[in-house]
Amino acid sequence: MKLDMHCHTREGSPDGKIGLLENIEILKQKGFHGMLITDHDSYKAYRYYKKLPEKPEDFIVLKGIEYDTIDAGHMLIVMPTHVRLPILELRGLPVMLLIEIVHHYGGIIGPAHPCGEKFLSIRNTLREKKAGNIYKKFDFIEGYNACEDADSNLRAMRIAEEYHLPCLGGSDSHKADCAGFGYTLLQENICSETDLIDYIHAGKPTLAGGVHYEHTTKAKLGRANKILVYSFWFYNKATALIRRKARNFELMENRFLDLLEPLRAGSRVN
Repeated sequence: MKLDMHCHTREGSPDGKIGLLENIEILKQKGFHGMLITDHDSYKAYRYYKKLPEKPEDFIVLKGIEYDTIDAGHMLIVMPTHVRLPILELRGLPVMLLIEIVHHYGGIIGPAHPCGEKFLSIRNTLREKKAGNIYKKFDFIEGYNACEDADSNLRAMRIAEEYHLPCLGGSDSHKADCAGFGYTLLQENICSETDLIDYIHAGKPTLAGGVHYEHTTKAKLGRANKILVYSFWFYNKATALIRRKARNFELMENRFLDLLEPLRAGSRVN
């Protein structure tokens, strides 16, 4: 089964330039059997898809999210089919708490483009030693991202090998001309998010690969891309602060903070 495991849409991402249905048609033309929607901190596109009176035939659309942490860049998350967690649409959680929440509710989590830009990737945001401890808690690594260069993807795959984690691949498509540039191959057909989670938990084989997309914003801007990177840092911090009240309400209402107690106890013992 061939899936694009990193897809953005106009319906769900502020920087998305491609509609969900257009993305689906392009992927079907390229021989894909399904996709994982991974909009930034939003399930809007999936809610839009669920309301469609007619769904595309012979194509699986899975609900995922790309979450903006406050301290470790972007994380790809897949929750079980019937689990709904509003807090995943409120950016700004620290990565350790995010991992505990996702696992508590049976989901899987892994870093997107782990060796990409500073503030967007874990490898170039956290110190090496701290990041290494976190890798052990992940369920997968995005080993191939079509918008990353060969060196970045090679280093991501080496991390996956070092920590014995499966590699997933995706296009990270925000525009139509990038859709279907990255893929994940599975040995079995899956029909739901829960199926995918079970497949990963069972340690079944995955193969990630694709073709590098050369027309990224980074490539167009050159050295000026640093301005965009630091602008994102400011945007992420500011938006996380704006949503702090709603995020804290969800944390308290659902007793998510209790999930940190075992981690705090372990730190005191060590």
